[in-house]
Amino acid sequence: MSSRTELANAIRALSMDAVQKAKSGHPGAPMGMADIAEVLWNDYMVHNPTDPAWADRDRFVLSNGHGSMLIYSLLHLTGYDLPIEELKNFRQLHSKTPGHPEYGYAPGVETTTGPLGQGIANAVGMALAEKVLAAQFNREGHEIVDHNTYVFLGDGCLMEGISHEACSLAGTLGLGKLVVFYDDNGISIDGEVEGWFTDDTPKRFESYGWHVVPGVDGHDANAIKAAIEDARAESEKPTLICCKTVIGFGSPNKQGKEDCHGAPLGDEEIALVRKTLNWEHAPFEIPQDVYDRWCAKKSGAKAQSQWQEKFDTYKAAYPELAAEFERRVVKGDLPADFSEKATAYIKQCQENPQKIASRKASQNTINAYGELLPELIGGSADLAGSNLTKWSGSKGVDAKDASGNYIFYGVREFGMSAMMNGIALHGGFVNYGATFLMFMEYARNAVRMAALMKQQSIFVYTHDSIGLGEDGPTHQPVEQLSSLRSTPNLNTWRPCDEVESAVAWKSAVERRDGPSALVFSRQGLEPQPRSDEQLAAVERGGYVLVDVENPQAVLIATGSEVGLVIESAKQLAEQGVAVRVVSMPCPEVFEKQDAAYKESVLPAALLARVAVEALHKDFWYKYVGLDGRIVGMESFGESAPGGALMEHFGFTVDNVVSTVKDVLAG
Repeated sequence: MSSRTELANAIRALSMDAVQKAKSGHPGAPMGMADIAEVLWNDYMVHNPTDPAWADRDRFVLSNGHGSMLIYSLLHLTGYDLPIEELKNFRQLHSKTPGHPEYGYAPGVETTTGPLGQGIANAVGMALAEKVLAAQFNREGHEIVDHNTYVFLGDGCLMEGISHEACSLAGTLGLGKLVVFYDDNGISIDGEVEGWFTDDTPKRFESYGWHVVPGVDGHDANAIKAAIEDARAESEKPTLICCKTVIGFGSPNKQGKEDCHGAPLGDEEIALVRKTLNWEHAPFEIPQDVYDRWCAKKSGAKAQSQWQEKFDTYKAAYPELAAEFERRVVKGDLPADFSEKATAYIKQCQENPQKIASRKASQNTINAYGELLPELIGGSADLAGSNLTKWSGSKGVDAKDASGNYIFYGVREFGMSAMMNGIALHGGFVNYGATFLMFMEYARNAVRMAALMKQQSIFVYTHDSIGLGEDGPTHQPVEQLSSLRSTPNLNTWRPCDEVESAVAWKSAVERRDGPSALVFSRQGLEPQPRSDEQLAAVERGGYVLVDVENPQAVLIATGSEVGLVIESAKQLAEQGVAVRVVSMPCPEVFEKQDAAYKESVLPAALLARVAVEALHKDFWYKYVGLDGRIVGMESFGESAPGGALMEHFGFTVDNVVSTVKDVLAG
């Protein structure tokens, strides 16, 4: 047995043993890709197991995340804080080794993968972040940002549509430090893929503008090494290395078959694997000399130390740039004066009210905050003129000049959102991306992954209700806010005017423990008067906007419907009915307030409640209760001018007034 083969077999043994002990999992991919992983991690990966957050480390993404024991084996063997007990606890509650790689559990896992195709899209975002940071910070003779992004993926990732979106853009942007290994084993869960996947993958990626290395024997270390050298020599294009492998390599009866894709091999077959591979060690037993040859602590510390020396030289030559790099990339801090200046801008909006669409208020805010945030980077899925995401300081990022701050994502909502997650995971940016709220549906799973990983992706959604009008129900969101609001860790803001829009942006920029969805209107919204106390309360997610003595009922609304309920409250007052108006731009933030504050806004004794929102009504039952009423949508919209639609679906003063009276009548 060659030295390299023995090191690869350590991955195979740990993977099959952990899956067998857990009685579930996917041993086939780790056993098939072990030789590729061994060459990459021992000869090329630049990383430091003792400092997994080192800024200039190479990134490794296992896009075919079902093969999670591959990355867990690599992290354990190379010296990360992932002891053998955690591998024995694979797929068990509270372990660091869940069934699919989860960001934040095991050190060294760069992103959560499992939904096929999203890992490669995350990696495109990471490689783009590296390219932009390098363009912004590197100077001649001082390359302090210089690392690669490596990806493993399989047939499933390439079948998913998101891989087309992200890989197409990666070629256009010339992401030369992105290297992808395609595990071409011809097998998926249903069997041999030739019945449903006959793409000419090399030609597909060549058409994207990638460099392709075809026909690599994925079990020949020399061939793998030559392919990686070929990839590293190409600096202008991303590279796809097509590796022909045998799934479940080493299993006499199951290799090359779907049987080993997603099920334990079984004790008898594992015994045969040990004989076939000449691996004569007990389950989870790795010889010390194998550990010693895998360990990357010393080489990683040396690489980081050498980088630190380069950075110190850079710091002496460019102290201001170095300080900015440390703030943005190493620490991830906002500028010290951001909060103060953002608050001043919000006050300025209150003092100079104007009737504008909240999408325009969003653009105004980006203009104001963009000057304060060198780390701001954003884009739109081919809707910049509608989403209003470009600002006065926007500069496009392209293959030849990546020093800008605006990404033209094209019509790729899902790819954009998953790339945004990769940018957030990489670090060094506050990043946003935009589309119509309706087309959040295309990107839904990437939004969910941002929330699952608690990453600061800022999703900007405009054209937020049936109020957008003539484009009709295909473009009119109805149920989308319910979906966003039911997503754990996601803050969803729907502002009613320019002030609330600026507060929503400030909250999203300052948030470090999860994503935000900022939902803006197409139509103009009336500015609302506020006291200083009310202005300060906006950031609490829900507050009393209009109050009266001894209120008989409360009207709750968001976005464009806040103006409607205020007019309704005025008419009710003329009829002798005292009504409180609550604006609730972000229920998730409101829910995090203390009980006393929430009681002050929505007293338990004030049971006559009506919620008004031109989207699906069901969400609001949590606030109005079974005795309250909701003026909302129960159907899809129609094609007509926005005003006509609002009247048709009951978003009128008369209907709100009669609904409040109906509640009071019992």
